[in-house]
Amino acid sequence: GRYFPKRPKYMLIVEAKFDGEQLATDPVEHTDQPEFATELAWELDRKALHQHRLQRTPIKLQCFALDPVSSAKENIGYIVLDLRAVQEKKQTPKWYPLLSNKYTKFKSEIQVGVILETDSKALVDGFKAKEAPPREGRVSTLLSGLDPKSIVPVLNEEEGYHQIGPAECCRDYFVLSVTIAFATQLEQLVPSTMKIPERQPEFFFYYSLLGNDVTNEPFTDLINPNFEPERASVRIRSTADVLQVYLCAQSKLQIHLCCGDQSLGSTEIPLSGLLKKGSVEIDQHPVAIEGAFVLVPPNRAKQKLPQLPLDMAPTVGVSVILQKECLNVQPLIPLNAPSEPKQQQKKVLSPVSGKTEGMQQKSQDVPSQTDHSSPTEDEATESEVESLKFEKGTKLKKTADNSPVAASQPNPVGASSSSELASAQKVVIPAASHHFCFSIDLRSVRGLDVGFPINCILRYSYPFFGSAAPIMTSPPVEIRKNMEVFLPQSYCAFDFATIPHQLQDTFFRLPLLVELWHKDKTTKDLLLGIARLQLSNVLTSEKTRFLGGNGEQCWRQTYNETVGVTAAQGSGNRIAELSYAITLEDYGLVKMHEVLVSDSSQCVGAGQQQHDTHTQPRCVPENQPAPRETLEYKAALELEMWKEMQEDIFEDQLKKKEMVHMQALAEEWKKRDREREALVKKKVAEYTVLEEQLQKTLRDLDKRERQLLSAESELQRVKMELQAEHERNKQELQDSVRRAREECAHQVELERSKIKQTEEDKLRVQQQLYEAENKYKILEKEFQQYKEQQSSKPEIKLQSEINLLTLEKV
Repeated sequence: GRYFPKRPKYMLIVEAKFDGEQLATDPVEHTDQPEFATELAWELDRKALHQHRLQRTPIKLQCFALDPVSSAKENIGYIVLDLRAVQEKKQTPKWYPLLSNKYTKFKSEIQVGVILETDSKALVDGFKAKEAPPREGRVSTLLSGLDPKSIVPVLNEEEGYHQIGPAECCRDYFVLSVTIAFATQLEQLVPSTMKIPERQPEFFFYYSLLGNDVTNEPFTDLINPNFEPERASVRIRSTADVLQVYLCAQSKLQIHLCCGDQSLGSTEIPLSGLLKKGSVEIDQHPVAIEGAFVLVPPNRAKQKLPQLPLDMAPTVGVSVILQKECLNVQPLIPLNAPSEPKQQQKKVLSPVSGKTEGMQQKSQDVPSQTDHSSPTEDEATESEVESLKFEKGTKLKKTADNSPVAASQPNPVGASSSSELASAQKVVIPAASHHFCFSIDLRSVRGLDVGFPINCILRYSYPFFGSAAPIMTSPPVEIRKNMEVFLPQSYCAFDFATIPHQLQDTFFRLPLLVELWHKDKTTKDLLLGIARLQLSNVLTSEKTRFLGGNGEQCWRQTYNETVGVTAAQGSGNRIAELSYAITLEDYGLVKMHEVLVSDSSQCVGAGQQQHDTHTQPRCVPENQPAPRETLEYKAALELEMWKEMQEDIFEDQLKKKEMVHMQALAEEWKKRDREREALVKKKVAEYTVLEEQLQKTLRDLDKRERQLLSAESELQRVKMELQAEHERNKQELQDSVRRAREECAHQVELERSKIKQTEEDKLRVQQQLYEAENKYKILEKEFQQYKEQQSSKPEIKLQSEINLLTLEKV
C-alpha cells in the first residue's frame, strides 16, 4: 500500500470475499507504506469459474484499521475486482485506489495482482469417471460458441410455447411454473407517513415471466392477506444446457408487492440454482426453488429505514418449479403457510337478548354460547359499531322460579319442543296472560363522591318477577373518585307470565330499588346509597317488532338512563350515578298446550275451573258444529295466518339484510382497526430501534461525559499543582528580594560607618595638619629669629633643619 496516514497504535488488515468465502491477510503496521505480502487463493473448477464469469461475480477487498486493544475494526475503504479480466498468464500487479476512502486527505492505494493458476494436485486425486459426451455433437459445438446475451425467448403463438435457443436443435419441452402461496407481515411495508384512505385500496403481487406481466388476484387486507395460491406457467421449447445458460444469464426473478402503480416492496429469487450444468436431474424429476423470501422496501437506505427483526420482516412464499413436459407429476402442493388459519372462526350472536341462535351461526365449528360466563377479552375489544348491533351475550342470566301469576317457565330461547313441554310443570294461568321477558343491565357507576375508594356491589330484589332472593353483581369492583367503572355480571333476565295491565300497574306503582354496597373483607358490608329505577319508563319507549323462536310476532321495548344514587344515611345527597338499560319483551299470549293441568281436558277440579274458564274450550251440543270448525272460520284463519307469515318473512328478510349490512360494517371496522393496530405495531418497532440507538447514543454520551469529568479533574489537579508551584516560586522570589534588600541595607550601613570613620580620621588628620602648620610657623618664626640671631652658623645645618621641619609638616 501507499499514501496511507501513519497511525502508530493501529494495524491494517484486508479481507477478501468471493464465492461466499471470506479470507483475510495478517495484520500489518499502519504506516504510510504498509506491506501485506499475502496471497489469498480460492479453489474452483472451470465450470464454476465459467458460471461466475457469466454472473459477473465480483471479488471485493475491504481494508480495515484494527485497534489491538479493543479489537475494534474501522472500515477504511474497499476495492472491487472484475473476475472476467483475470487471465491465466501472470500479469503485472496494479495499483487500485480505495473506494469510499475514510482518509479523505489521502489517496490511499493498494497494489494487487490477480492470476489464474492450474492446480496440479487436483490431477492426482485418483480415478474419476469421465463425463459422458453429449449425445448430439452439434449441440455441444453450438453451446461452445453461444453468447448468453444472445439467448432470448421467442413466442410461438400458434403452438403456444417460448423458443429458447436455436429451433433446429432445441426441441425438448419444459414447463416453468411460479406460484405465490402466502404472505405475512405485509403491513410493515406501508410507510409510517402514509394515511390509510377511506376507500380500501387493493394490493397485488406482480412479476414478469419470460416477458409476460403476471399479477395475482387483488386483496385488501394487509394484516391477514387472504388470497388463493395462484400458479403461472409457461411452456418452453429448448434443451437443458441452453436453458441452464439462459437462467444463469437471467439471474433473478423479481416479485413486487404493488398498490396501484406503486411498488411497496420487492424480493429477488435466484434462478441460476434451478439447473446445474451437465446435470440429468431434470430428466428424472422436477427441480424447484421454494421458500419464504423477505420483501425489501424500495430505497431502504435512502429512506433511512431501520432493519426489522426476522420475526417481523415482511415475507412472501414463492415456489418456482421447472419440469419436463413429458413427466407426469402430481399437482403442486402449496407451501406451508404460517401457523395462523386462513379462516378465523367467527362468533355470531343474536341481537340484544344475548342468546345464540343456531340459525345465525355462519361459520363452521362455532362454539355454543349457552354458557353464561363473563365476556372474553376478544369480545370485549370488538368495535363499537358491532357492539351496537350485537350485545355481549355472555352475561349473567337468572330466570325467575315462581311468578306471582303463573309458574310456567317457557324456554328463554323461545323454541321449545313438545317433549320438553310434556315434562315441564303444567299450571293453569288466565287466558289474557302474556309471556314476558324483562331484562336489566346495570352497566356502570361513576361520579363517586364518598371520600374514600369502595369495593362496589349492587343489590336489588323485585318479587313481582317471582324472585324473592336478592340479586347481586359480582365480583366487587373498586371505584375511586372521578372514575367510571363497568360492572361485571350485571345482566339479569326474568321470564314470567302476567296480565299486561297488571304489569303496567306494578311498574308505575313500584320502582326498582338498587342498593350500592361497600364490601370489605375486614369489616361488615356497608350500605352507601340507593338508586330508584322507574320501570314504567320502558312502557313509554318505542316498540320494535321481532320474530320469536316459533316464528311468532313479538314486541320489544328498551330504555336507557342514568340515575343518581342517594346516600342511605344523612341528608340524602347524591353520592354516585348509575347507568342502566332495561328491556321488556312481549312474546304474546301464553299457548294453550303450555298451561294444561292434565292430559284430559274433561277432568278439571272445581277449584281449577275458576282459572280455566278462559283457557278451556266450551262444551257445545253434538248436533251443532263448533264455531271454529266452520269453513268460513278456517278460511279466515288461514288467510290471517298467511298474512302473518308473509309479514314475518318480510321482516325476517329485512332483519337478515340489516344483519348482513351491520356485520359487513363491523367487519370493515375491525379490519380498519387491525390495520391501524398493525401500523401502530410497526411504529412501535421503529421507535424501539430508534430508542435502542438513542440508548446507545446516551451511553456514548455518558461515557464521554465521564471522560470529560476525568479530564476536567486531571486539569484541575494540574492547575492546582501549577498554582502551588507558582505560589512557591513567588514566595521564594519574595524571600530573595527581602534578603537582597536586607543585604543592601547592611552594606549601606557598613558604608555609612566607613564614611563616618573616614570623616573622623579626616578631622583628626586635619587637626594634626593644623597643629603641624602651627608648629611650622612657630619653627619658621624661630628659624627666622635664629637666623637673625645667629647668622654666623653654616647654611648647611640650617638647610637640614628646614628640610626636617618640612618633612615633619608633610
